[in-house]
Amino acid sequence: MATLCFGQHIIKSSAVFWKTELSFALVNRKPVMPGHVLVCPLRIAERFRDLHPDEVADLFMATQKIANVTEKHFQASSLTIAIQDVPEAGQMVKHVHVHVLPRKAGDFEKNDSIYDEVRFKCPTCSSSRTAYYHIHSDTCF
Repeated sequence: MATLCFGQHIIKSSAVFWKTELSFALVNRKPVMPGHVLVCPLRIAERFRDLHPDEVADLFMATQKIANVTEKHFQASSLTIAIQDVPEAGQMVKHVHVHVLPRKAGDFEKNDSIYDEVRFKCPTCSSSRTAYYHIHSDTCF
């Protein structure tokens, strides 16, 4: 059985639902909501800046196609599309990837509450923190 690498993880080809010459897509193992998918370059690159121009173009063309299909399939009205570039930005897998999340009105009471759902334990200090930026309510401006 063919496999792909997603950072430190081995992915069975059966888990991949989209593949181009330079990119692939799979369903997130820990989805924030139904339809949460990841689009990744085939070549392992830890940082977005490490991608070659042809990889960036392919990654975003694949993301656009997958986002359109995902939005229709899950009857969403919008999308959240994000890249977490390095652990300080919430990246857990050292392999550039784009998160595509289909969104609907009212899926979170406050739109930015989605970021509270994307939490992880820091492998260095084991503290739990929000993977994407979060402004606590007592410090909002």
